[in-house]
Amino acid sequence: MTERRSSHGPKGFLGAGPEVAEVLGEPSPELSTTEAPPVVEPSLVTVDTPAPVVLPGGWKFSVPGGLLRAARPRQWIKNVLVFAAPGAAGISLTPGHLAPVIGAFAAWCLVSSGTYLMNDALDAEADRLHPRKRLRPVAAGTVTVGTARLAGVALLVLGAGLPALWGAPRVTGILALYAVITLSYSLWLKEMAVVDLAAVASGFVLRAISGGVAAHVPISNWFLIVASFGSLFIVAGKRHAEHVDLRDGRGAHRSTLETYSLAYLGYVRAVSSGVAITAYCLWAFEKAKVANDPVLFQLSIIPFVMALLRYALLLDAGRGGAPEEIVIGDRALQVLGLVWVGLFAAGVYAA
Repeated sequence: MTERRSSHGPKGFLGAGPEVAEVLGEPSPELSTTEAPPVVEPSLVTVDTPAPVVLPGGWKFSVPGGLLRAARPRQWIKNVLVFAAPGAAGISLTPGHLAPVIGAFAAWCLVSSGTYLMNDALDAEADRLHPRKRLRPVAAGTVTVGTARLAGVALLVLGAGLPALWGAPRVTGILALYAVITLSYSLWLKEMAVVDLAAVASGFVLRAISGGVAAHVPISNWFLIVASFGSLFIVAGKRHAEHVDLRDGRGAHRSTLETYSLAYLGYVRAVSSGVAITAYCLWAFEKAKVANDPVLFQLSIIPFVMALLRYALLLDAGRGGAPEEIVIGDRALQVLGLVWVGLFAAGVYAA
């Protein structure tokens, strides 16, 4: 009797080749070279849950708070320039003479805040690339672009229209010119090297001129030169700080920063500060000739020059990105400014 043998050999499917064993689901000695990984019970696996994200809250980060921050009330200190021309002319410190100047100051606060809101709405995308400007309410999303534009237009119309109500249409014209230059700067002038510096500096000069117009006092040519080149000095320092802060990414934020080198910005600061100092010296000596006490005007040159040198030192350290923060935060600069104002005012009113 013939013995029937399995075609798979005496060991059944284990004797077949590894391919057959694998197909039939039996383990293959040739393939099973390592032990199967142990089964871990799901209940034994621990997963670290991420910490909850805490978003900033409070009134500061609400829409009204964001609008107030976007209006930049700290930068209203620039509008003090409105009092420069009336003070240099020695106007009477009576309510009737001071009221138009104070009104012009208030109008400048409204109009400048309106331009800041419009500028933030136009530059929201670029501001998000800046290490500090990305925290502005519009760039951060606290205030929408549409809301910023609407509030900006309202402040511009209100601020520019106020002087016309009390019979100062020329101040309204200066404010309107400032708004046009600022909006043009936000749209295209900021892309034009050198022109962008002049556009920003013109804002300081227009503030100074409007004060004289509001007070109905003549403005000295020396005063205009000092105001113009002093403003250019400040703006060049602002660009220097942006150049240092942004480094290789500066072109993405402001195209003219790719054009300006640090050496060129240093040259602009040197020229503008030199012209401002020379013009102030000549102005002080001119006023000393007709003053009862000429020494006061002559002495005022010392704190003026020292204040510029102090500001230049702070610019060289990269702190010129926000001029108002320098004025508010540097005690030495504040003391020099007060001494200069005191000497000059004493010279004017002693005459």
